[in-house]
Amino acid sequence: MKKTVLFFILFIIPAVMFAQYNSAAIKLGYYSPDATDGGFILGYEGGKNIDEHLNIGWSIDWFNKNYTDKKLVDEFNQFNNLNVEVNELRAKTNLHDIPVLFNVNAHFPAAPKVNVYGSLSFGAEVLLVFYRNYENPDDDELKGAIDFSWRFGFGGTYELGSRSELLAELAYHSSKPSWEYEVTDPVTGNTKTFERVYDMNGILLRVGVKYYF
Repeated sequence: MKKTVLFFILFIIPAVMFAQYNSAAIKLGYYSPDATDGGFILGYEGGKNIDEHLNIGWSIDWFNKNYTDKKLVDEFNQFNNLNVEVNELRAKTNLHDIPVLFNVNAHFPAAPKVNVYGSLSFGAEVLLVFYRNYENPDDDELKGAIDFSWRFGFGGTYELGSRSELLAELAYHSSKPSWEYEVTDPVTGNTKTFERVYDMNGILLRVGVKYYF
């Protein structure tokens, strides 16, 4: 009997106490940056519970969008308005946005099985952009850009079981990766430097599942 009690104290109780020390969440939803139309965003967040109210960790998200950069079309038309349709082709863009962030979440009970939380995140915004070559607009070129990124938001969770929760959140995300490149018009011979600025400031609305281990 004593051995059973000792086993329970040494192994069972610590296992229960620390079973929810680590957490992971899968999130999906809608992201609407200023640079382009909104669309689907997928994310993963891992964390550790410091105490009953504070969780810290990291997250990675992925957002992809194919679009025509209207601002760039206007700049191309000012530079060379001989063929507006070709300039629209030149401004076609396939954007992959991958923010990697450090997160701090503070959560508090609001009702039985319901918690509310606020979050603050900061880190790096990585863009992988397939854009059209100016001289040969049928050809794609790949460019990478990186910038500081931050995010704040709030949300709520509903307890499904002892180790799982449903979540919903609303957040504001901010970052503006950019780069410069030089083009020469093959017709006029004029050369100009363009700055591609991707204003990724926008709202995220997401739902997901969080589990503890």
